[in-house]
Amino acid sequence: MYAAIAARAAASAQVFVDDPAHPLLAPDDARHLARVLRLQAGEEVVVTDGAGHWARTSWTDGGTLAPLRDAAGPGGDGAVVREAASSPSLTVAFAPTKGERPEWVVQKLTELGVDRIVPLVSERSVVRWTGARGTSAVARLRRVAREASAQCRRVWLPEVTEVVRFSDLAALGAPGEVVLAQLSGDRPTTAQRVVAVGPEGGWSSDELGSGLPTVGFGLSVLRAETAAVTAGALMVSLRTGTVASVGAPSA
Repeated sequence: MYAAIAARAAASAQVFVDDPAHPLLAPDDARHLARVLRLQAGEEVVVTDGAGHWARTSWTDGGTLAPLRDAAGPGGDGAVVREAASSPSLTVAFAPTKGERPEWVVQKLTELGVDRIVPLVSERSVVRWTGARGTSAVARLRRVAREASAQCRRVWLPEVTEVVRFSDLAALGAPGEVVLAQLSGDRPTTAQRVVAVGPEGGWSSDELGSGLPTVGFGLSVLRAETAAVTAGALMVSLRTGTVASVGAPSA
């Protein structure tokens, strides 16, 4: 897998297409490659469908993409490569805050490799995305996730769900997999697949008493967006083995 990531990282750009075997650029992507990145003929562009299929192509003088030929590394022959999705699937749910911080959270969670991102409404949420406002906000977050995926060379687009209420949080995973981020919580482990981060005001007493376990990320009080990104970084690092789980602390 690392060889494939290295090959994609070496390309000048990555774009999403419907069919990597016959890549047709969307007008916005074609303009971006030609006018913003100012690609020259022969520069490499990775194309992917966002569902694990990707291929290496070459930018042409005519502003189209041609299959790469006789290059080193995975996909160097221009054939479509299939990459399996990371397992287990990991989810971060977070209560959006004001301003552009939700977009920043989604961008960073995408770069880290989180598979599902869930905007959450809790009892103390200040920002409540409902109706047309909620639809517009989620669409914006999906655009951010797509742009971030291209930048970090992901070939699996993360799922950005519709807004979920706290009462539906437990249904996002099996028993024991869904946990709440809380200062006094236990150390995170590989058994946890869904971490929920509350708003700036924290979880209410009813939410903390819901029966969902809690996990903590150190001895500092983190801002909501920092906690969400920390949750994603720890979960992905546990999945890849970059960091290892440890036993429960002694009393």
